[in-house]
This record gives sequence, structure tokens and C-alpha cells, in this order.
Amino acid sequence: MFRSLNIAATGMAAQQLNTEVIANNIANLNTTGFKRQRADFHDLLYQDRGVTVGSRTSDAGSVVSSGTQTGVGVKIGGTYRINSQGALTGTENNLDIAINGRGFLVVNLPNGVTGYTRAGSLQISPTGEIVTAQGFTVRPGLTLPANTKQISITDQGLIQATIDGQLVPVDVGRFEMAIFPNEAGLANIGNSFLAATPASGNPTTGNPGDVGFGTVKQGFLEASNVDMVSEITALISAQRAYEMNSKVIKASDDMLHTTTQSMR
Repeated sequence: MFRSLNIAATGMAAQQLNTEVIANNIANLNTTGFKRQRADFHDLLYQDRGVTVGSRTSDAGSVVSSGTQTGVGVKIGGTYRINSQGALTGTENNLDIAINGRGFLVVNLPNGVTGYTRAGSLQISPTGEIVTAQGFTVRPGLTLPANTKQISITDQGLIQATIDGQLVPVDVGRFEMAIFPNEAGLANIGNSFLAATPASGNPTTGNPGDVGFGTVKQGFLEASNVDMVSEITALISAQRAYEMNSKVIKASDDMLHTTTQSMR
């Protein structure tokens, strides 16, 4: 009887974590470049409760076709990032770029870690350098000339600056991008940044438009790939599963109460 209490408790704990994953997806509905996550459920160990499946039942070689096994519950085996493309939304801001296809912008973080992001809301530092909204350098480190009055960014990531008093724009450089063998293995470190891990593999760097790399769109941002309808459906399903597990606990408690009463 106590086993059912513990099994249902693992179900409630797993659904609680599942709800937290869904809540984070919904909270980041409007976060630029955000990729939704999905909880993956795994069953726990099984216990033989009597005859073991496949055990012999006679000297003639006959075996048990199906034994008696009971599981001990469920757990969240991991949370997986869904790296599908988000919608591109126009902003009319020349410093906004959206990545269309594979790849991440490469950013130098102040703690020495290399960050990877698809949030392309860029800014200009007081020294004219192109940086993230937090002021971090976007590789390879591009600085606009003094008196730049307009910039243009090609799909291949080439930045051209039009300087006041000059008709011909000058090339400033190209954005650096990185791709990974396993993008799902990147670790979320906050502020829309990801970090490489042994699971992600080593990055391959290149430029937008290179073979295997996406292109960039000036004046656009990539929206979150969270689908509100799907998340609400998943939330309702998690809530129902949580309630059912709680009912199992109540039913098991009632049965245990009946057993103890009958033994008096």
C-alpha cells in the first residue's frame, strides 16, 4: 500500500517540474530569440513481485510468458530545447538583426565565457563599437567610423557605414557566427545567452551565408518560438495529471485507513 503512495508522489513531483518548464516558456513568450523547452519523462526502476518473466515452469523447458513487475514511479529525465525558427518581425531599427537559419552570434561576456545568442537587438557603445543590449562585444569586434550617419547590413553579415560628407560607404567588417553539432546540448546561462558544453560539441565559426550557416536580416528580430496554444494545452494536461496523482494518494490513504481499522 505504501508503494502506491510513493509512486503517486513521484508523479506529482514530475508534473510540478513539468509545470515549471511550461511556465518558463509562457513567461518568455515575448523574449527575442527564446527557444521553448520540453520536459522528457522517464519511468523508474521495476521490481519483481513474485514470478520473474522468462523463468522456467517445468523441466520440459516451458517459461513464464509474463511475470509480475511493478514500477516505482516516474522522473523528469531532462529538459530539451526546441530550436525551431521563430518568426521574423520588422522593427525599422537598423541595428536590429535576425538570424534566418542556423547559427548564433558570438559574444564576449565579462566573466571570460564566450556567449552565444540569437537575440539581435544590438547597440552602439560610446566608442562606436557594436555591442549587445548589455554592452558586451559582438565578435569579431566591429567599430563604426566617426561621424557615421547610416549603416547597412547585408544578408551575409557585411556591415557598411555611410560617413557624413562621403557618398561611398565603407566596409566595417562581417559578423562572426557559430554552429554546433548538438544545439540542444548548449546550456542556458541567462540574459538570452547560451554556453558551450561537452554535450553541444565544439563550435564551428564562420560568417552569415557560409555553407551551413544562416543569413541575417537587418531591421528584423527573431521572435520566441513559443506557441501559446500548445503551451496552454500542455499546462492543462500537466494539471490533470497532477490531480490524478493526488487522487491516487487519497485513495491509497483511504485503503490504508480501512486496513488499519479492520485490524483493530
